[in-house]
Amino acid sequence: MRNIKIGIVAGEASGDLLGSNLIAAVKTRIPGVRFIGICGPKMQAQGGESLYPMDTLSVRGYVEVLRNLKQIFKIRKSLKQYFLNNPPDLFIGIDAPDFNLGLETRLKARGIPVLHYVSPSIWAWRKERLHDMKAAADHVLTLFPFEKTLYDKAGITSTYVGHPLADILPLQGDILQARKTLRLDVASPVIAVLPGSRLAEIDHLALVFIKAMSEIEARLPDVQFLLPFINQETRRRFEQALSNVDNSPQKMYLMFGHAHEAMTAANVVLLASGTASLEAALIGRPMVIAYKMPRLSWLMLRHKAYLPWVGLPNILAKETLVPEFLQKAATPQAIADAVLDYFNDKKTVNELKFKFSLIHNELRQGAANRAAGVVEHMLAEATSQCSV
Repeated sequence: MRNIKIGIVAGEASGDLLGSNLIAAVKTRIPGVRFIGICGPKMQAQGGESLYPMDTLSVRGYVEVLRNLKQIFKIRKSLKQYFLNNPPDLFIGIDAPDFNLGLETRLKARGIPVLHYVSPSIWAWRKERLHDMKAAADHVLTLFPFEKTLYDKAGITSTYVGHPLADILPLQGDILQARKTLRLDVASPVIAVLPGSRLAEIDHLALVFIKAMSEIEARLPDVQFLLPFINQETRRRFEQALSNVDNSPQKMYLMFGHAHEAMTAANVVLLASGTASLEAALIGRPMVIAYKMPRLSWLMLRHKAYLPWVGLPNILAKETLVPEFLQKAATPQAIADAVLDYFNDKKTVNELKFKFSLIHNELRQGAANRAAGVVEHMLAEATSQCSV
């Protein structure tokens, strides 16, 4: 297969990671293949060409999407026209279902093969999206094993590939080495704090997390806080919130990137719900999950929820492994108490680490290579059909 062009769209940081690993794996199988669409920095580092900035799509919740709706629609319309005028051999939509499914449906209707990577959370809410998936994609790549069962029942072709983070992260992280690398006091307690990768998440969680850290420090005076931020803007937004607090924590280290290192160095992780909760579980760290969003978004979403959890470790285990504090329940006092409980309960910590190791092994499937195999198969099928 020569002169192969693949359309690809990722909508946020987690999709950028998936896309970068996939691009690298496909290139080992198909040298010279070209990827073009919407790519984040990691995908671009692997040679992906981006027609629009990925940050435009990195919004969550009804209210936030509405604010950016005009620009998002404009980009999707332009992308659709670009791909219809310059048909790719295959289109891959990575997550971002609100953006990708509409685009995929139009491309599939024009005969362009479509692969969707990362199932929408049909198992948590919006099961009606199974119908959307059937219209949009020829094949779905799932990160979690229970998702494939749902697609099989719906008559949608899918492949469970595992989660790439389970492949990347070691089964046992070296906490001592991580602390030395980050130049921390190796004997003092460390808490990694991740208030979110989106500006909206920072806006809703920053003050709550800062006050929780102050409460923790009052009861654990030698504690060190590590705060890895995804980019300058999220750090700047957090610092704005910090400037409005009189008594901020003393040993608080704000970082760019290095989230994995921060979590590996930590005794406990405090974080916003999302992929970071899975990362913390794969690293084997006990965690506390907190999340807030605009009231209107929350009211609309909670009535569609099918599961009692939002954190991936709890969803995968089908039990409350780690505490979740959502909306009004996400108070500094409650969060601080839950974090400090881990320092006084070694039995629970050890049980968590064991259960997290089971999750890690189950998800460690060589995701990028499995996904690349599906890409290669779909391209071969498309080529054979064209030659008939």
